[in-house]
Amino acid sequence: MLSARRLTALPLAAVLTVTLAFAAARADEYPSRPVKIIVPTPPGGPVDVIARITANYLQTALGKGFVVENRAGAGNTIGSKDAAEAEPDGYTLLYSSASGLVIAPLLHPDAGYDPLKSFDPIALLGESSNILVVNPSVPANTVQELVAYAKANPGKVNFSSGGIGVLPHLIGEMFKARAGIDIVHVPYKGGGPSITDLVAGNVQMTFEGTSVLLPLIQAGRLRALAVTTPKRIPQLPDVPTMVESGFPNFVSTSWTGLLAPAHTPQPIVEKLNAAINDGLKTPELKAALERLSNAPLGGTPADFTAVIKADLAKWSPIVKALGLDKP
Repeated sequence: MLSARRLTALPLAAVLTVTLAFAAARADEYPSRPVKIIVPTPPGGPVDVIARITANYLQTALGKGFVVENRAGAGNTIGSKDAAEAEPDGYTLLYSSASGLVIAPLLHPDAGYDPLKSFDPIALLGESSNILVVNPSVPANTVQELVAYAKANPGKVNFSSGGIGVLPHLIGEMFKARAGIDIVHVPYKGGGPSITDLVAGNVQMTFEGTSVLLPLIQAGRLRALAVTTPKRIPQLPDVPTMVESGFPNFVSTSWTGLLAPAHTPQPIVEKLNAAINDGLKTPELKAALERLSNAPLGGTPADFTAVIKADLAKWSPIVKALGLDKP
């Protein structure tokens, strides 16, 4: 191996060639020991479950252990900050979502990490829709009927969420602004109590994830009016999108993906990206995601970056308008 003194004596082009060759060699050997995947949410939630499915697949595909470590707290920021500060050698990764990579840093500007500068995106894994649902007592079978009902009853339609600043809250505020209606946000301490009160009729509507709502919709305990994906979802083929319901560009998906600390060698990022994209073509991984109402995504690291940028542009004005970015 070249010494540091001999390396610095080489022309720049030669130094780059040696550096790239060394990085490629590291990628060929990677992983040579177990890899830790930090998940900034508690065990058992959707992000954690998909992270564990991903870890199991990568262990099989790459031949070394991939171990999930939950570091929850402070709205996803504790684990995210820890991952951002880890050694960028490919042996500490982050598995996160729109909540941790977009919403949390918007709500907490002092979180200690930047969603675009602190990480090297590897690949998106899956995405699920959010669904606009109402209690069956609400006299509305379409989004336009709900808007008309809210306009006829200003301040009397309540929408629930699992807390101030969570994605269902922000989607509800976006709907309120786009529709020009006076609806009232009712925050709960978690998504469970929010849905429980909606089913009981104590609030009238919410936006929430497919995996949570689907059994209640199928049982007739909630009525689905629209989904927030660009296209209808296979689980609810008769339910229109928000775009079809008269709200152009009203799209909000709950996505998850794998990232590395910034400046991780690109050959390692590319190796992990290729493994994930290969895995998303297998029936096993696709079926595992489908059971969680997730559609497989994949794509390049640049695709992942574009999704983060688009979500930052979408939610930043709403967070600022609500004053949620202030301590």
